[in-house]
Amino acid sequence: MKSYIETKDLVKVFKLGNVEVQALRGLSIQIEKGEMVSVIGPSGSGKTTLLNIIGGLTRATAGQTWVVSRDITNSSNADLGLLRQRVVGHIFQTLNLIPTLTAYENVELPMLAIKMPAADRKKRVTELLATVGLTMRMNHKPDELSGGEKQRVAIVSALANDPPILICDEPTGDLDQATGSKIVQFLHRVNKEMGKTIVMVTHDPAIARQTDRIYRIMDGKIISVQKPSESEESNAAMRVEMYRDRLNETESEIVSLELSYKKQKISAGTFAERWNNLKETKKFLDSELLRMGL
Repeated sequence: MKSYIETKDLVKVFKLGNVEVQALRGLSIQIEKGEMVSVIGPSGSGKTTLLNIIGGLTRATAGQTWVVSRDITNSSNADLGLLRQRVVGHIFQTLNLIPTLTAYENVELPMLAIKMPAADRKKRVTELLATVGLTMRMNHKPDELSGGEKQRVAIVSALANDPPILICDEPTGDLDQATGSKIVQFLHRVNKEMGKTIVMVTHDPAIARQTDRIYRIMDGKIISVQKPSESEESNAAMRVEMYRDRLNETESEIVSLELSYKKQKISAGTFAERWNNLKETKKFLDSELLRMGL
């Protein structure tokens, strides 16, 4: 019997013109039903590619994938569509909310795809938004909501069709630490109270340590699997690597954000919010590494 989620010897090759880029290099992973696991590693290590294969958004070049213990390796496009609609809920860092729809309508949208009756849709949308404290904001569009409110809408949208699995790609990436902590608290509720299996990519060491197991990816391969309860020495070494990876990426993100603002690709308000969050993250990481004597 295969694990609830399992991959074996996954290879994923992307073609960029005449150049081939190997994102995954024989990656194998096993996740049991009801677990909440995190996937960590530097940018370009294959984290998002792994999530996209598990979630039916893309296919591996080679290897096998099982989801809810069923082999989806050679599933048809129609079957993968059903997997995305009913089995796996996706939470993206970019949120993927439709800007012209209200919070209510964004949450209702996945239910329309499976032709849920109108009365059932209304009941479920109302209940889901109430669970995240957005009853009074349900008629607001995304640009009228705060970052944390938008993320909560994205989470309950992913839960709309009651999928057994949630795939979360940096669900707190653009949020300040306090708001990000609240989002993670809600995901823990989803995991423990609703029984959802959660696979989450994160750069945040504090978030990773709250999950059942931590998978570390480097160059398209799993290089370690660790439980947060394991030895303090092992945990400390892992935290150092995570902090260093995240610090390097944060510094790159700050440079990229500043360049986007100079080229007028983003608004002043968006720039200020993201810049402040990134600076806060950098300050925290610098202080932690300094505390560790590094």
